[in-house]
Amino acid sequence: MNGVSGAKLKSSELELCSKCIARTGIEARSVEGEECLLCGGLLWKTEEIASRIIEKLSEYEFNTFLVGCRLNGSVKAMEDYLAEKYGVEEDRSIKFQLNREIGAKIAVALGKTTEFKKPDITVIFSPETLDSELIVRPLYIYGRYKKRVRNIPQTRWICGACKGRGCELCNFTGKKYLTSVEELIITPVLEVCHGKEAFLHGAGREDVDARMLGNGRPFIVEVREPRKRCIDLEELRKRINNGAGGKIEILDLSFADPKHVEWLKEGRFRKIYRAKVVFDREIDENTLRGALKRLEVVISQRTPRRVEHRRANLVRKRRVYRAELLHYRGKIAIIKIEAESGLYIKELVSGDEGRTKPSLAELLGVESRVEKLDVVTVEGGLEV
Repeated sequence: MNGVSGAKLKSSELELCSKCIARTGIEARSVEGEECLLCGGLLWKTEEIASRIIEKLSEYEFNTFLVGCRLNGSVKAMEDYLAEKYGVEEDRSIKFQLNREIGAKIAVALGKTTEFKKPDITVIFSPETLDSELIVRPLYIYGRYKKRVRNIPQTRWICGACKGRGCELCNFTGKKYLTSVEELIITPVLEVCHGKEAFLHGAGREDVDARMLGNGRPFIVEVREPRKRCIDLEELRKRINNGAGGKIEILDLSFADPKHVEWLKEGRFRKIYRAKVVFDREIDENTLRGALKRLEVVISQRTPRRVEHRRANLVRKRRVYRAELLHYRGKIAIIKIEAESGLYIKELVSGDEGRTKPSLAELLGVESRVEKLDVVTVEGGLEV
């Protein structure tokens, strides 16, 4: 039952405006809007409030929105009192009424749609200050990138000596490397979307000195507080590629959702690598082929020494599905490895002082190291 329970209740203590009396169902002494103990005239100012919000919204491109009301102070105290004493239900509350009236006026004025689950913008209105806050839903863009050159990290790498402040070692850039895949992608994205900031989420990452070739690595760019949402993704792709100067290449772009970021980070993407391996001495080719075949097992790998300062020191179990010799001459081999996501290939070859078992070096009894590494395939992708 809407309103109060049973018949209308009388109160000589309450002085409410006609809108609040009609809304709550309480028989109180009728007063002008400004004198109302509950709304204080707010319900008579919805046109003015909506106009202020519309002015703020004019800076943003959006399709859907939602209006919410944050009650505090005397308004909330009176609302709680009426709910407790007179049983005024949620759909008769001033909060509900303000949300509905202001939202309806914005929808009509801007031709936008109210959306309760995932609005592009949520408007939080404060009755106490008559001000509003805009919560802009991030924009998510999915794609794949190739990294065609070595010595570029996936994300911005802060200088370890100065912690980003700038010093002689980093030429006062605050960074260990001049640029990154992330910067090459998000700089044009922010220019197009007019966002506050952006972040790159990748399906794993390649080493700084490794290339990412083949079908590219899946990624999602998260843009915070974008002022532009309706963007031409093909034009954005071209803009990124043109600005990257051949360092990276974006293969395709599509819009995504927050759930896809979780999918990206938790996904176990099978990968294929091509590595140039250098041995300490020449070995028999058939012996090498046999050792590679014996690598096609589940590998026990403790976090490599080179990354243990930024990774948890764990033993991970990862499978090598295939290890194949492509070319061998003297002390140099080109090998192809297909493996489960999360396996460190350099350590699979070198053994990392026994932290990876089995390893190619252990099986051969010869010191082995990866001189060059390329990721040539990352299997799996997002259908959006």
